[in-house]
Amino acid sequence: MSRIDETLEFIPCRIAVLAVSDTRTLAEDTSGDVLQQRLTDAGHKLAARHILRDDRAAIAEQLRQWCADPEIDVILTTGGTGLTGRDVTVEAHRDVYEKEIEAFGTVFTHVSLAKIGTSAVQSRATGGVANGTYLFALPGSSGACKDAWDEILCKQLDYRHRPCNFVEIMPRLNEHKRRK
Repeated sequence: MSRIDETLEFIPCRIAVLAVSDTRTLAEDTSGDVLQQRLTDAGHKLAARHILRDDRAAIAEQLRQWCADPEIDVILTTGGTGLTGRDVTVEAHRDVYEKEIEAFGTVFTHVSLAKIGTSAVQSRATGGVANGTYLFALPGSSGACKDAWDEILCKQLDYRHRPCNFVEIMPRLNEHKRRK
């Protein structure tokens, strides 16, 4: 069932994509390619794209830099959400979040359960908000990135999606910082 209100105008978001991997290069970043293709096909703008090694401090610093950039509305990271010792993307995200979007991980797990069964318990996908910017940490597989985009993000990053979406509340994310 489509929940898109066609009477409303689409509002493109400026989205940055960060791949986290100790083994891949940007040229081999198929998950980042999937996200870039899907977000641009949807009408959004790719604001930046990088790859970093699994280093918590470096990931958090990149997230903070992008959150401070007024030309970036959303950050998508791919990789580093698993359970191994080198998987530190979730911790880096949580170092930056002002508020966590707990339901994002829950909904992602629900979507994954339908696709990969109980293996879904191994993902620690997460979402949050910092400095008026949305951040989402997705697993490193291209299939997981497709699922996150197709089943959750393409809807929540579309102003026309009803009954509500992330874009419509974007102007209010920093209202607590306004002078009273």
